[in-house]
Amino acid sequence: MKKLLALPVLLLLAAALYLALTPSPIAPLPWEAPEAPPMTGVLEPNDTLMKAELLARGQIHGPEDTAVDAQGRVYAGLHDGRVVRVLADDSVETFADTGGRPLGMDFDAAGNLILADAYKGLLRIDPQGRIEVLSTEADGLPFAFTDDLDIASDGIIYFSDASSRFQQPDYLLDLLEARPHGRLLSYDPSTGETRVLLDDLYFANGVALSANEDFVLVNETYRYRITRYWLKGERAGQHEVFIDNLPGLPDNLQGDRKGTFWVALPTPRKADADFLHRHPWLKAQLAKLPRALWPKAIPYGFAIALDENGKIVRSLHDTSGTHLRMVTSVKPVGDYLYFGSLDNDRIGKLPLH
Repeated sequence: MKKLLALPVLLLLAAALYLALTPSPIAPLPWEAPEAPPMTGVLEPNDTLMKAELLARGQIHGPEDTAVDAQGRVYAGLHDGRVVRVLADDSVETFADTGGRPLGMDFDAAGNLILADAYKGLLRIDPQGRIEVLSTEADGLPFAFTDDLDIASDGIIYFSDASSRFQQPDYLLDLLEARPHGRLLSYDPSTGETRVLLDDLYFANGVALSANEDFVLVNETYRYRITRYWLKGERAGQHEVFIDNLPGLPDNLQGDRKGTFWVALPTPRKADADFLHRHPWLKAQLAKLPRALWPKAIPYGFAIALDENGKIVRSLHDTSGTHLRMVTSVKPVGDYLYFGSLDNDRIGKLPLH
């Protein structure tokens, strides 16, 4: 009996020794998160996402973002580095293989697929699937986590480097550290110049241009907010908070060029995450533990629409988290919305009206 009682004590002592002697991979700061907004009014839960058609179900893994070509074919980037194309019969073919982790994507005016690859940087893939690297650094600092993009009518590509410190598998370490490692950038294909528009962002994620292209938005995922950077007019070069205290963690962001922005929210806000942010020591210890012991995201499907004044005008939900969960992108194309996910095995397609 004494031996049986001694075993848990020894395990506890071993765990305490491990935590005491193991350096933490992060240097966290405290942050007091605002109280999450109530899920009422326009945020009232519904099951609209349950009505979405499911494309390529069971044939893909982690279609984080999507794009649709002039022929109506849907493209997505997967966990294994491939960019795939979904055909009319719902079969899937490989279009290109970056060897990295393809994330945000969109087609330019010439029919090239412009792609933010977490490891490879900003890429251009021609219609034959040939890959060209456009940019991998700015101001001497390499991209560690190229994330999302949007393309202006003049061809300039606005994109984000989510974190200069943590790469894609360690995105939760960036959350726990609570330091601003992200940047908003632009790339001009005519000159090959990459510029830093904003730095010190808290996980710079989704990027989207306004209808008149007078400003560009960038999601700061780990501050539950979206920042606006002015491109034209009297305020050109200035920035401000566009909307704060979102009801979830904003991931990709897409404008329809008609005055509406769609924001993907992979998970609603969690009280335990906000609690942890107030306690840097706890975050430092948590970062040492196996990921299986970390708090988990809520299985839920969630997206919102904003107008150009930063007002939430619509929300879409899958309260069951069984049809479309962990939504990481919402792509408005024609009369449909296309939904990507970091870890799901399908793409959602939902009529806009």
